[in-house]
Amino acid sequence: MIKLALIYGGRSAERDVSISGAKEIEKALDKGKYLVRKYDPATDLSRLVKDATEIDCAFILLHGKYGEDGTVQGLLDLLDIPYQSSGVLGSAMSMDKHISKIVYQRAGLLTPAWVHLKKGEGFDVEKIVQEVGLPAIVKPCNQGSSVGISIVKDIDFLKKAILTAFDWDDYVIVEEFLKGREITGGVLGLDSLLCLPIVEIIPGEGYEFFDYEAKYKPGATKEICPAQIPEDIFLSAQKIAQKAHRALKLEVYSRTDMIFTNDRKIYVIETNTIPGMTPTSLFPQAAEAIGISFPELLDRLIELALEKKTRDSFRTH
Repeated sequence: MIKLALIYGGRSAERDVSISGAKEIEKALDKGKYLVRKYDPATDLSRLVKDATEIDCAFILLHGKYGEDGTVQGLLDLLDIPYQSSGVLGSAMSMDKHISKIVYQRAGLLTPAWVHLKKGEGFDVEKIVQEVGLPAIVKPCNQGSSVGISIVKDIDFLKKAILTAFDWDDYVIVEEFLKGREITGGVLGLDSLLCLPIVEIIPGEGYEFFDYEAKYKPGATKEICPAQIPEDIFLSAQKIAQKAHRALKLEVYSRTDMIFTNDRKIYVIETNTIPGMTPTSLFPQAAEAIGISFPELLDRLIELALEKKTRDSFRTH
């Protein structure tokens, strides 16, 4: 029996999402295969450290800061506990929207134009608009689940949106807002990657984009899997998700969000290193579409975590 540490909760703005997902994971895990111990980093870090020698593998279900940014991954590396997500470097690069966009560009991927701002350094809204145009989308650099994001259509509201984003992070990006179809592509594996079917995300009426409420309010968003898009675009999007995954030095799994524009171009928006994990979340939906049930997906992620640990241990000897 595998002694599995389910690490959930945490201290980010996405704590509640993590807790909800952990309940679904615990319910779906095979009781005959796993002995599950739960750890919330907000309260249980010392207990996790104490129990480290008794843990075979960790399943990280933390979203946002102190979860997807490499911090918990670094602790688990020090404790010699394998885990089902990417390592410190890939997690940190993916979490930082500015850094990840630089990586995308260097890998030859399209990403919307952007301006990077640092809290306390001042900014010129007119110059920003000259660079990215309007409408624009304002994002904290190191938050997930669309926390702190605003769409700005009028220059008069840009300063307010930037200051709101600075409430969430010391770094902010103002990004060109591209109109098009929102799609997402998951990949799964280590050296050999399985590309999951592309999913199209259609926010309901009243939602201009896939914001926090549209993500988590039941019925607020329509998700089509597989996406009903031209076959060549479908295949290109899968290749782009795979390329983004490799460029960011990710492992085990990831989900890359993209925009398919009217001129048939695909722009990368961001890559999630710990996608949502309920049976109806986007990544599990895509896996289900090719016959991988939610419990089977969890098994595969844990198997890949243990395989990664064995591979990395072999390379260091």
